[in-house]
Amino acid sequence: MTRKVIALSLVALGLLAFGGCRARTDRSEGSVLLSVTDFDELPILVSASSGPFQIGELVLRNVPKEPGGVTSDLQTIEIRSYEVRYSRRDGGRRVPPPLVQGLFGNVAVNSETTYNNLAFMLSDQFATPPLSDLARTGVDPETNSTVIVLDVTMRFFGRTLAGDDIVSAPASFTIEVRP
Repeated sequence: MTRKVIALSLVALGLLAFGGCRARTDRSEGSVLLSVTDFDELPILVSASSGPFQIGELVLRNVPKEPGGVTSDLQTIEIRSYEVRYSRRDGGRRVPPPLVQGLFGNVAVNSETTYNNLAFMLSDQFATPPLSDLARTGVDPETNSTVIVLDVTMRFFGRTLAGDDIVSAPASFTIEVRP
């Protein structure tokens, strides 16, 4: 019994120690952060019977964790991929499957890069419930609504030239999907 109490105490102390860390800077191993700084031309209304859907323009920025510190070319981030996840805002539980795509480019420290027409919904998302149900019947059977409201959350993955894995903080926007 004493061992269990000690083990639980150690776990609780570990959680408290990690809970006090700054979550934004602890996501990435290296000395830089990858940040989504701008979305332009975001669709807010999409059709379940068409697609793909894209973001007109998205800007990623490479920011040093230590402002004013020494920087080098080894802090350049090679972008490798991005992930899109969906969550419901309308009380429904079924969501489209995540979208994971390869993506290429470099973002030097203290600079940014722009991506145009980056997909956030492709055929896999429309071919599965709840979007396939909405396109076929005009109604989401889970909520009996003609509209599905989704939060779209994107994260970007890369690696510095020094070999540190980098993950951006999630960036989100909301869309309405209609038949």
